[in-house]
Parts: sequence; structure tokens; C-alpha cells
Amino acid sequence: MTGPRVYTVSELSQGIKFLLESEFREIWVEGEISGLKVSSLGHTYFDLKDANSNISGVLFRGFGANLKFELQNGLLVRVRGNITTYDKQSKYQLMAKEVVPAGIGPLQLAFEQLKKKLQAEGFFGQERKRPIPALPQKIAVVTSPTGAAIRDILSILKRRYANMHIIIAPVKVQGQGSKEEIAQAINDLNAGFPDIDVMLVGRGGGSMEDLWAFNEEIVARAIFGSAIPVISCVGHETDFTIADFVADLRAPTPSAAAELVVKSKVELAANIAGLERRLLQSLRIYYENLQGKFRRLVSSRPMVNPLALLESPTRRLDDAVEGLFFASADKLRHAREKLNLQSEKLKALSPLFPLKKGYAIVKDAKGKAVKTAAALAAGDRLSLQFAEGRAEAEVINPSSTGTKSGPAPEKNKKKDGPASGPRQETLW
Repeated sequence: MTGPRVYTVSELSQGIKFLLESEFREIWVEGEISGLKVSSLGHTYFDLKDANSNISGVLFRGFGANLKFELQNGLLVRVRGNITTYDKQSKYQLMAKEVVPAGIGPLQLAFEQLKKKLQAEGFFGQERKRPIPALPQKIAVVTSPTGAAIRDILSILKRRYANMHIIIAPVKVQGQGSKEEIAQAINDLNAGFPDIDVMLVGRGGGSMEDLWAFNEEIVARAIFGSAIPVISCVGHETDFTIADFVADLRAPTPSAAAELVVKSKVELAANIAGLERRLLQSLRIYYENLQGKFRRLVSSRPMVNPLALLESPTRRLDDAVEGLFFASADKLRHAREKLNLQSEKLKALSPLFPLKKGYAIVKDAKGKAVKTAAALAAGDRLSLQFAEGRAEAEVINPSSTGTKSGPAPEKNKKKDGPASGPRQETLW
């Protein structure tokens, strides 16, 4: 009798691993993502849960690179993969190979996620969008060199404005590497051709997958950073891409973009003709107004009799001159009278004024004025100042009573100056 089989831990783990991987191969599991985290190596770890259960899952970097959208906590997804175990921890997990959103396509989800992200960063703000030049001289086109879009654009531009300067930046517009080529072309045109007036970026119609390069973040950021105004022209009128929201202007098709960017010569000629008519009409009205003003001016009284313009000013000038003359004469007369009066007053105050009445100024030998006879002594020499001339005298008999004495002896008289000068006198 043989005993029960005894497994080692490793044997049991390997057996369980084999059974799970054989039974649950290439299955789809639907659940809500939670506990999402990305390792330093780029592997994504998460849990899938529903109302009652939870299972761990892993999406290795190689499979995750194919995702078009971003995994987020709370996102309801469907995961394709197989169940396996991790021997060292005796845990089973779902090894994911493909993840798609439940109820919405992965591309649409990726579109909505990127749109929401860029909108939050201000990529779609109308205030940052620049006007497209009305008459561009140099245009750049970023598209496939072999597609229908470039043929339509060139045909319309040649028909509407044959001498337009066009620069073509050939790029892949779908498939691997297309988003990088489109973004690089936009950056290169800005760096190498800053004189470009406007840039067309787009391609012809196709499925959402075909147009997906214009929904990539790298392309959106290149358009956002362009110093050259950008017109997006991707697909058909019903197609909308992230590039349309970021660009300065969206055209529904590449052909419409060519028509928007360049007006036809016929249209320009019609506009010029209209402007010419308006200019001539304005000039005619202006001329008629000037002509009317000229007629009124020629028939006015000053033009008929130019001297009439001088009558009133001349009269006012004469009156002003006459008034000024009389006012000045009157002021001069009053000033002269005032001056004479002040002169007479000044003369009356002069110490020489009384001398004209016969008085004299008596001064002693020191030149001091003699005011009383008591201040004199016999023999004092005196100086006499008359209204005209001077004389010297000697005191003989001073008296305070004012008595007179006879004339002085001839020998006491002295001459002062020449013989024709004033006569000397002796006071007593």
C-alpha cells in the first residue's frame, strides 16, 4: 500500500501555475482600475475590482506602449490576458496584454483625455489665437508629398494666386513615426523660415486611426509653440482633431484651407474696384464741398471790397493813437507842474534862500555859524556869506544890545579878492 503523494512547495506552486495558465488563457476581464502605480522600469501595476471582488494585474512596458489612452484610477476597462501566479508569494494575478475602455473606444477615450488636459493648460484659449494675414506672401504646407491633399492645395493656390511663394515640408501623416515627423517639421519651419506668413498643417480624409497623428500631444505642443500662425486642415468637415482646437484657425478640408488663406485674383480685383469707386465718390463730394466754399468766399463782402476789411481796424487804431497821445500829454503836463512845485519847495528849504533878501551868514574863524553877538569878542575874525559873494570882517566892539558904531577906519578895511569884488564891511 502506497502512501499519499507528498508535494514540495515548489511542485505545488508550479502545478497551480500550470493549471491556472492552462485554464484561464486569453480571457477578457472587466472591472474598475484602482491602486494604479507605474514602476521605475515602466511596468504598470493595478487592481481590477467590481462590487464584490478584487484581482491584481500587471501590464508590462512592452504591451503598455501600444495604449492610445492613459490608464487612470476609477476607469472601467476590459483587460485581455491570462491568469498566472508569482511563485515566491503564492499570489495569482492577471497578466494583461491589451486594455480597452469599456463602453467607449480607446482612441476616443485618449482623445477626450488629451483634450481635457490641454484645455486645462490653456491650449485652446481664443485670446492666444492670432489672425491670419489677409495677403500672405509666403505659405508653408506640412503634409504628405504624395497625398491628395497637397495636390488640391497646390491646384487651388495656383488658380487663385499663381505667383505665391510656397514651401512644402514633406512628412508621414499616419503610422509609426508620423507624429514625430509632423512636430519636427513645424519646429524646423519656425527655426529656418521665420518670414513665413502662415502654415497649413493637415492631410486628407480617413478613419480615426488614419488621422490619429494629429491627435498626438507632441503635435499639439508643436502647433502651440509655433510663432507662425497655423491653419489646421485634417480630414473632412465632420472630422475634428486636437490639432484643430490648438491651431489659430481650423479649415474643414485642405482645399478649404487653400481657399481661406488666399483670396482669388478675381475677388481681389473686385474689392479693389469697389474701393476705387468709393474713393472717387469721396473725392467728388470733397471737391464739391470745396467748390461751394470757394464760391461763397469769392462772393463775400471782403473779397468784393477788400478795403472794407481795413476800415474798422484803421478806425480803432486811430482812436487808440489819439487817446494815447492826449493821455500822454496830460500826464506830461501834470508831471511838469508837480516837478516845478517840488523844485520851489526845495528852494524854499535851502539855507541860501534868505540871503536874497539881504541877509548874510556869519561864521567865526573856525567856520562855525555865529548866532548871537555875545559869542563875539573884539578882534575876532568873521566870514560873511551873502547871496552873491563873500567878505571878511573883524569885530571891534561886540554888543548884545544891537547899538551901532560908526564906520570902521579905512585902515581896518581889507580887500578880499580883486578890486571889482564885493566891498568889505565891519560888524559891531
